[in-house]
Amino acid sequence: MDILTIPAGESNKTREVWARLTDEMLAKGYGRDAAVIALGGGVVGDLAGFVAATFMRGIPIIQVPTTLLAMIDASIGGKTAVDTPAGKNLVGAFHSPTAVLIDPQVLMTLPLRELRAGFAEALKHGVIADEPYLSDVAGKAPALLSTDGQRGDSMFSLIVRSIEIKADIVARDEREVGLRQILNFGHTIGHAVELISGYSLLHGEAVAIGMALESELAEHIGLAQTGTAATVSSALQAAGLPTALPSGSDGEAVIEAMRSDKKGRSGRTRFALPLRIGAMAGEDTGWTVSVSDDQLREVLA
Repeated sequence: MDILTIPAGESNKTREVWARLTDEMLAKGYGRDAAVIALGGGVVGDLAGFVAATFMRGIPIIQVPTTLLAMIDASIGGKTAVDTPAGKNLVGAFHSPTAVLIDPQVLMTLPLRELRAGFAEALKHGVIADEPYLSDVAGKAPALLSTDGQRGDSMFSLIVRSIEIKADIVARDEREVGLRQILNFGHTIGHAVELISGYSLLHGEAVAIGMALESELAEHIGLAQTGTAATVSSALQAAGLPTALPSGSDGEAVIEAMRSDKKGRSGRTRFALPLRIGAMAGEDTGWTVSVSDDQLREVLA
């Protein structure tokens, strides 16, 4: 078995690094009987997954996630991709893992900022599908995220429920042509914010901002139940996550960054938006809602 490594960080999830890894595998003589084991966070899982999806037209991959975000989100569902200068995950493939192996004990050494970022995806799962779970995660967050908080196995029930929610949605729509799009809640604005930050924001931090603003957007256009945005922001703040654009951010730059997003259609941005906590809008429109730039500007301002 050979160990191939990549530098840490989203900025290294590129076509260039994908090319280097596949070239190394070819140079070592690997064939269609090979397999990839992805040991690391979401960046490693996404990139290794894309390598496995494309090497020899597809070889097996086993995901071994080592961050909370990767455990409950990136390793589940078979989305693999690399980023481009135009945006995140614009070149990729669906390639389901042969297995996902999760050991909560590795979270004992995960930096607190990375652990906090993972809570964004757990909270997202609560917003889109399970109101009691949202309350449970928000309630436990301060203790679990304290500097002397108990992690590891104490995270077990949180991890399991998040996986159950995501796996159920993916099983009903593996290739994201309908229901699975609700998992993109917070990601349309989030990916744009992440891009314009030069990836100085962690993915979970950017998604938290996206969730807060997209919840406000849902109320602003008369879609979401009053109080939904406040509940979402309160839950995010309980986990110490950001809920507003970084100081100095330009709303127009965010809108421009969204123009190349995969979720756009016919020049209009489509969002996965909540009706209320635990229920998403758009059942009759493919589980997304079209929003104009003017409506978006009012919220970003």
